[in-house]
Amino acid sequence: QVQLTESGGESVQAGDSLRLSCTDSEHPEHSYSTFDMGWFRQAPGKEREFVARIGADAENTYYADSVKGRFIISRDNAKTAVYLQMNNLTPDDTAVYYCAQSNMWSNRASDYLSWGKGTLVTVSS
Repeated sequence: QVQLTESGGESVQAGDSLRLSCTDSEHPEHSYSTFDMGWFRQAPGKEREFVARIGADAENTYYADSVKGRFIISRDNAKTAVYLQMNNLTPDDTAVYYCAQSNMWSNRASDYLSWGKGTLVTVSS
């Protein structure tokens, strides 16, 4: 069972920045570096939605339109970690943020094999 652990969520004001982290405690670097990694979020009363993904080589990234230009996904395979830098946050970004791991280059949650338990980000106006 892969263990992905997110951290960094907290309550902030609109316009603030946060950096989320997610570490994989199961795979060594050479295995971890074969997976694509993604961030998803789920706001209260809404379905889980795709936020961003990054390829195994850390060169390819893709963002949801709602976060494009504000969020940056990155990874450090040596630390088996993926990050989400979130800038200029708005109340609409309030959600539980999840990292997930996949063997596929996909925006679909169903294509992700392993998930963390999430970290809560609350943005107040």
